[in-house]
Amino acid sequence: MTATLSAPETIESWLGEEAEDLLTHKAKVSKDLLHLPGPDFVDRIFTISDRSPQVLRSLQQLYSYGRLANTGYLSILPVDQGIEHSAGASFAPNPIYFDPENIVKLAIEAGCNAVATTLGVLGSVSRKYAHKIPFIAKLNHNELLTYPNQFDQVMFASVEQAWNLGAVAVGATIYFGSEQSTRQIQEVSQAFARAHELGMATVLWCYLRNKAFKQDKDYHVSADLTGQANHLGVTIEADIVKQKLPENNHGYAAVAQATGKSYGKTNDRIYTDLVTDHPIDLTRYQVLNSYCGRAGLINSGGASGKNDFAEAIRTAVINKRAGGSGLISGRKTFQRPFEDGIKLFHAIQDVYLSSEVTIA
Repeated sequence: MTATLSAPETIESWLGEEAEDLLTHKAKVSKDLLHLPGPDFVDRIFTISDRSPQVLRSLQQLYSYGRLANTGYLSILPVDQGIEHSAGASFAPNPIYFDPENIVKLAIEAGCNAVATTLGVLGSVSRKYAHKIPFIAKLNHNELLTYPNQFDQVMFASVEQAWNLGAVAVGATIYFGSEQSTRQIQEVSQAFARAHELGMATVLWCYLRNKAFKQDKDYHVSADLTGQANHLGVTIEADIVKQKLPENNHGYAAVAQATGKSYGKTNDRIYTDLVTDHPIDLTRYQVLNSYCGRAGLINSGGASGKNDFAEAIRTAVINKRAGGSGLISGRKTFQRPFEDGIKLFHAIQDVYLSSEVTIA
């Protein structure tokens, strides 16, 4: 097969030695169990739910904009790192993004389905752009100015503020597994309920955070733990879940062994019948936990580095073949020259547009 990109390179060339394995792997769990992305995704999945006509309209706006319009896939620019990390750490590599308008311009020029960013960014340019690209207003954040640094997602904005500036969706993060997770679950659940009342869709960053998850490996990216985080996220009616690409498994056992204490509950059949060590199988388990794909799984692109194009394309191939709904890419795109950021988004989107990158 030869799946092409807008750049001269093919998907195979970016994948390198992994190309055959990633493009031909047959998943452990059949795709027949999944609700797969497609042009009719909102009609097929959400019209039988409790979502109101206004929420259906908002979801359709998200799925109907940009280069991936009406495919069932999503390509989103997320920029909340100015708070989550710091503006200096995030924007010093490309200072044009200290100006919020350039964040929105990048999403538009790159053909993204939406831009997900802070109340301040969207509010500063809402009258110029709210009708030109779907806005996702991120409601809560962790900030690293408090000394000593702490890790807690707290509300920076209200659902009403997001609605007033023209957002079609709200986003939030929960640090599942953290000491603050119970409060965060309650806050975000209430916010999502209010967002649905006002006709907006909901997007949840289902992240893990606990020192116990770092053992011989970083189990913040284990399939079993991230899968359960997704399942908790869809329980509070996240319409779309964002999750880090899984890199390992057996997180439950690793935490119990390292701490010498019983931790959570799991089942051996997860590891024997449902999942292998292959990245597509690990990611499919995340999709299974997202109500078999009824809530679209978008994986994150990760930090910027030396091999951004190859890493982003690899993530997109894994996500798509696993049954996911797209990719959300921030630092890899906005921490490089504007035109290069556009090219990277187009390369990611070309994976989802390719008829030769199929569901495993």
